[in-house]
Amino acid sequence: MRTQRLPLLLIAAAGLLAACTKPAGDAAKPAADTTAAKPVDVATVNGKGIPSETFNVFLQAVTGKPAAEATAEQKSQLLDQLINMTLAAQAAEKEGLQNGPEVKARVSLLTTQILAEAATEKYIKSHPVSETEVKAEYDAQVAHMPMEYKARHILVDTREKAEAIIKELGAGADFAKLAARDSKDPSGKNGGELGWFNPQSMVKPFADAVAALKKGETTQQPVQTQYGWHVIQLEDTRTPTAPAFEDVKTQVEQLTQRKKLQAYLDELRKTAKIQKTN
Repeated sequence: MRTQRLPLLLIAAAGLLAACTKPAGDAAKPAADTTAAKPVDVATVNGKGIPSETFNVFLQAVTGKPAAEATAEQKSQLLDQLINMTLAAQAAEKEGLQNGPEVKARVSLLTTQILAEAATEKYIKSHPVSETEVKAEYDAQVAHMPMEYKARHILVDTREKAEAIIKELGAGADFAKLAARDSKDPSGKNGGELGWFNPQSMVKPFADAVAALKKGETTQQPVQTQYGWHVIQLEDTRTPTAPAFEDVKTQVEQLTQRKKLQAYLDELRKTAKIQKTN
């Protein structure tokens, strides 16, 4: 009956690049002057060099760490992999596979993705979130934290059975005993007790029914969900305690940056000429 939701203020900014989590100070560091650097190839395959920069990007993509942190064994193994990839790519070019419609589409998509990531990273570095923005987002999240509820329920297969249970309760029957007797939910053995929960963790019809009850009340009409028919009793409500700002600062910072980036993308869409053909 519970749906899988991320806890409030612990929303991972999955759509952001790894650059989002880099210290904001990195954005202020000047780029290294590589104009005078002489290109170095880490290997040559059939006369075609593999630049060290290409290898470093490949190494970091595989290991998730900067090339400088890779061990000698990792570098050796990954260089062999990159050489094999280069050999396969050269064989594909000889066969003209690069001219196939699907391959062209995939190359185009990869190019778009890489450029989009580069643009995103540049925007994030040049528009770091401030402490004030992060604190404001934290306060907004705390202000909208939903009420928590403590309830019990009885789950049965038919509306008629649920209505019969409601009649028994109206005649003075004990809710916990009826739950143990009739509920097909595992909570039945505990008198239907669900404990404290956030309404967002429950399916909507159930959450709406709970929110409409006052403490001590029981639903007077059965509540239908995809699991069956429920009879619900609200035991108590409370305002949840928000986590300390410092404990969730990193997550809130990522969420704030994600919203800032989304606002930037929304602005780009406003000024773009977009036509959908399907």
